Amino acid sequence: MLLTAVRMRILPWLRVHRLRLLVLFVGVLIPLSLFGVLALDVISQRDFFFDRPILFFMRSHTSPLLDAVMLFFSLVGARFGVLPVDMLVLIMLLRRRRWGDVLFWGLAVGGAALLNLTAKQAFARIRPELWLSIAPETTYSFPSGHAMASTALATALLVLLWPTSWRWIVLGIGAVFVVLVGLSRVYLGVHYPSDVLAGWAASTAWVLGVSIVLYGRAAKARINEEPAST
Repeated sequence: MLLTAVRMRILPWLRVHRLRLLVLFVGVLIPLSLFGVLALDVISQRDFFFDRPILFFMRSHTSPLLDAVMLFFSLVGARFGVLPVDMLVLIMLLRRRRWGDVLFWGLAVGGAALLNLTAKQAFARIRPELWLSIAPETTYSFPSGHAMASTALATALLVLLWPTSWRWIVLGIGAVFVVLVGLSRVYLGVHYPSDVLAGWAASTAWVLGVSIVLYGRAAKARINEEPAST
């Protein structure tokens, strides 16, 4: 009886929804699990085996040119780049009266920022103090706000533009930008690599989770699609 029910009901349902389940697993569950593992170790005050070696490797390869490049990506990775673009996209959506997309955008990028602030206070991880940084920070370290903000921007844009040919451009440029922003924070010695990984994971899971709740999938199927709740 049980095997019959599996064959007749569950297997056909899995075949129909296999792509959505794969996206849910890869885009939400895996990043969320990664963040959970990192968070548990931070709570336990354990050292990640890769944090200090990567930081010292970065330190050993500094140069005036790299200093300038990494300072640039660190600056545009938050209030001097990501935040203005976040606001510009919001204004464009408001002017086009895309109220459902406005709701998604606000929850995606605004929620990621709020999640980061809450997590920093909850985990209260002290920033690396291995050398004097050329761009010192005084707030808590885990997870990286720059990593979360840049990832939220790139992922949310990808969700909205997925039905268009722009998705591949956004995917390519967004991926490079997110990596460089995260790399800059480690290079400058103001974040552990685990902070950046946690930021990427948390932000990806959050934005795709919001999309699944509002649109019923990880990305819009049609450019004019509205969330089911609006």
